[in-house]
Amino acid sequence: MRCFSREELTTVGCIFTLPPLKGKNFAIVTHAGGPGVMLTDALSKGGLSVPKIEGPLADELKGKLFPGSSVSNPIDFLATGTAEQLGTVIDYCENQFDQIDAIAVIYGTPGLTQLYEAYDVLDQKIQTCKKPVFPILPSLHTAGPEVAEFLAKGHVNFSDEVTLATALSQIMQTPMPAPPEVQLYGIDIPRLHKIILGIEENGYVPPQTVREILSCAGIPLVPELVSTSKDELIAFAQKVGYPVVAKVVGPVHKSDVGGVALNIRTAEHLALEYDRMMQIDGATGVMVQKMLKGTELFIGAKYEERFGHVVLCGLGGIFVEVLKDVSSGLAPLSYGEAYSMIHSLRGYKILKGTRGQKGINEQKYAEIIVRLSTLLRFATEIKEMDLNPLLADENGVVAVDARILIEK
Repeated sequence: MRCFSREELTTVGCIFTLPPLKGKNFAIVTHAGGPGVMLTDALSKGGLSVPKIEGPLADELKGKLFPGSSVSNPIDFLATGTAEQLGTVIDYCENQFDQIDAIAVIYGTPGLTQLYEAYDVLDQKIQTCKKPVFPILPSLHTAGPEVAEFLAKGHVNFSDEVTLATALSQIMQTPMPAPPEVQLYGIDIPRLHKIILGIEENGYVPPQTVREILSCAGIPLVPELVSTSKDELIAFAQKVGYPVVAKVVGPVHKSDVGGVALNIRTAEHLALEYDRMMQIDGATGVMVQKMLKGTELFIGAKYEERFGHVVLCGLGGIFVEVLKDVSSGLAPLSYGEAYSMIHSLRGYKILKGTRGQKGINEQKYAEIIVRLSTLLRFATEIKEMDLNPLLADENGVVAVDARILIEK
């Protein structure tokens, strides 16, 4: 968990002393309406839920409280509510309301009842309830001795309900730690090492070597051919079927030098593009690929000394360079971490599908992220890697363009 202040750090630490959250539905038990509303808003903003409680069991609970109490959630049993009623409300949340996953109890100084008795009940319920109970005791000055006695029994206190909600939201959005042992997921490590061993010079490796490295991780690749023979490229285009894409080989940033031609539909057009691209400064050949359609994605990686590879993912094309909408993680990544990276993107709604368009195959995207991060774990010679774009639809994800920087 990444924390940004001492208060956040201690709040997260205190949450981890309680039973783990197994769902997002909270019951808020309080004798003061304002803090209950504030906590409801903060939980909802963070992606957690305060579901409405209704039905015969809710009516039954309401019958055991003073008139004017509300049980719809937040459960407000009024400033005149007794310690016994507090215990009854917690029992219903624990045993009767199956949709509830956790209980937050806000209990300060009502001025009408003894706090020691209420905090004794809270102490007992925290020890016996299987659902986590979060004590929010805000009256640190007017109820100092009572709060101190409660804490002396080994409990924690969240004096501010909004700080608690923020920390809970962050915890729920953070994936569990990855297992310490590295899962290989079928990565061909011996072949990877053999390929890297055969690279004689540092720098960006040629397209065929890129394909060989990516194939070690089982990354789906678009059919392509690199050649300095115009006839060979035309024959390949006819074999895979038009339309095709032509890209200059040699310059790193192909688009900047006019080295990419899309939607080529005839042999004559391909021949013209070949002649033009071979005139580009630094050109060593031309690559022809089958032209595919789909949502453009991006996966990148950079090696950092003492940390390993930082892996990035996001929407491809202009979204990476202009909007900087990327998520990052440290290799090797688990599937949970990969899904978390994907879901945290600002453009995630595009990946899910909008305006009648189908979403991408998230599972395949996460699988490629995990496989690449595992491959990188065994190849520190790879200092940079960019797959941009990958093309994705509801069926799969295919790498279209990639570059790899090797420094041995």
